[in-house]
Amino acid sequence: MMIICTMATSCTEKPVEQTKKNVTPAIELGNMDTTINPADDFFRYANNNWLKNNPIPEEYSRYGAFTEIDLKTEELIQDIINDVQKDSSAVQGSNTQKIRDFYNAGMDTVAINERGYSELQPYFEMINGLNDKAGLATLMGKLHSEGFGGFFNAGGSTDPKNAEMVIMHLYQGGLSLTDRDDYLLPESQEMRDKYVEHVAKMFQLIGVDEKEAAKKAKNILALETQLATNSMSRVAMRNPDTLLNMRSRMELQQSTPNFNWDNYFDAAGAPAFDSLNVGMPDFIAKLNKIILNTDLNTIKDYLTWKVVHGSASLLSSDFDTENFDFYGKYLYGQEVQQPRWRRILNSTSGCLGEAIGQLYVERHFPAEAKERMLNLVGNLRIALGERIKNVEWMSDETKAKALHKLDCFNVKIGYPDKWKDYSKLEITPDSYFQNMHRAIRFENERDMAKIGKPVDKEEWFMTPQTVNAYYSPEMNEIVFPAAILQPPFFNMDADDAVNYGGIGVVIGHEMTHGFDDQGRKYDEKGNLNNWWTEEDAAKFQERTQQLVKLFNEFDVRGYQINGELTLGENIADLGGLNIAWDAYQMTEEAKANKSLDGFTPAQRFFISYGTIWRNNSRDKYLERQVKTDVHSPAEARVNRTLGSMPHFYEAFDIQPENKMYIAPEERAAIW
Repeated sequence: MMIICTMATSCTEKPVEQTKKNVTPAIELGNMDTTINPADDFFRYANNNWLKNNPIPEEYSRYGAFTEIDLKTEELIQDIINDVQKDSSAVQGSNTQKIRDFYNAGMDTVAINERGYSELQPYFEMINGLNDKAGLATLMGKLHSEGFGGFFNAGGSTDPKNAEMVIMHLYQGGLSLTDRDDYLLPESQEMRDKYVEHVAKMFQLIGVDEKEAAKKAKNILALETQLATNSMSRVAMRNPDTLLNMRSRMELQQSTPNFNWDNYFDAAGAPAFDSLNVGMPDFIAKLNKIILNTDLNTIKDYLTWKVVHGSASLLSSDFDTENFDFYGKYLYGQEVQQPRWRRILNSTSGCLGEAIGQLYVERHFPAEAKERMLNLVGNLRIALGERIKNVEWMSDETKAKALHKLDCFNVKIGYPDKWKDYSKLEITPDSYFQNMHRAIRFENERDMAKIGKPVDKEEWFMTPQTVNAYYSPEMNEIVFPAAILQPPFFNMDADDAVNYGGIGVVIGHEMTHGFDDQGRKYDEKGNLNNWWTEEDAAKFQERTQQLVKLFNEFDVRGYQINGELTLGENIADLGGLNIAWDAYQMTEEAKANKSLDGFTPAQRFFISYGTIWRNNSRDKYLERQVKTDVHSPAEARVNRTLGSMPHFYEAFDIQPENKMYIAPEERAAIW
């Protein structure tokens, strides 16, 4: 929020062995707790025994349905990598060779520990060679091209006013804590103290004495606090209109005379361009004053910190452990780090995502799954179209444009039609750090090369093995990677009620993003373009505020939800439920209305919805989530969303005295 058939070789040439099919129950009754009244707490009615029987593993800060599928998918990818590792005859430069050598280099902890932080020395020398602030722009361009953060973010992305083209964008950045409020709110003082301790320890690991390290850490916090003070809030950043600020190169330079943007863009590898979008012009303008007033040595310490921070997981175990102790254990409550093989598997899958994805699809994504998904999407599209036609608050003029946008939705399921070409990416068996940075440079070069060129409509922004889905407003498309098409979201052996309550809601969720409070601002071509009448926009706003109010009034274990921050996702959850319900009513199964396992089809639909959000989370994770995540906690996504769903009241006989009950006039009704 928002690709590609030229792989050199396949990792296996032998036929794929057929394994005995395991049938997953449509609804696992043992996960439910029928002693709980579904009218009072549906989340625990559907999931309580699962919650009790699945405590959070010590290496996780949360554990839920998504985690379960992630783990299953990781096992399948590990099998693929194990086969690749055995292929000693892999052709040099082939994807097989690259997957094998990337993974093996990451697992070679003996070599990694022997190197310590020696591979950072060229970057330290580069930073120490900064003799004056005039050279900062060139240095920043080089560091950004290597994946190191600092001061701001830049890169190619769609032109908001011409979705056919890619342009340069500038955004705020440079923070090392998870949110600007971590630097500003009084209640975050302990976190800031812990952060300073952590930064100081990392400096000590590169040879700085304790007293000097503490001084550097405090100065870095002060610098990042200035960046945070000038940063927009997460709620403000949700508004794409606010983030559209086209500037010429000259106008950008005039706003920050102490930072040479020509030097920066040249060093970052950007092609020639005349104009760009400056997402946060006030932040960029104030950056000029920060650079002017900050001591050069503090700037160099800050950049050194960003290099160390950005490399910690690639270095010897002392860096890796200290990094985890702060970011994993302190911030998110993980008790221990995930095993090395899993972390390296994920980084391999991240850097060579479509190379592994092609192998994953060959083995684990049957054609019939894609066909059934296409049928589901077709029914959901019809259902959303009917809802748009029938909403009473929208004018015919705006309805016609909304229906046209829906008709123009592009749908991608499973995997790309063309696979990414990794032929220019060099991977060797001798250095995990160097492989990672070659992969970063490879992606940076791909990103920069897009600027000034037409958008590649076939590109995917998730790999097939990713357990997720997305809607892209700039592309006006919904995308469902192969890996999410597993139980409990999608079950080839399940009844329609269960699949529509699971993956059907996910499909409807992504479709609704095209018409949520921000997605609605983009037209059928993906351009940021106000196609609503003022009256319809006002009515929409009024209805969304009711949803904001409902979630603002809801807390999970004492942690208050921010209804403004989560509004887009909450609209999509409620819309997805409504659309999936309507689409399910089109099926022969729904029309027959026969009970199964003691539940009506309507009850099975809602039970399925409840199960896809089953999740245990640690308090520290939940605290971070409500502050920084646009998604509401799982319990709210079930109980609060269902409270505005009329058919849920009928299915489970919800009465005014029940805790799930919301008075009709207070329920949210948008799509």
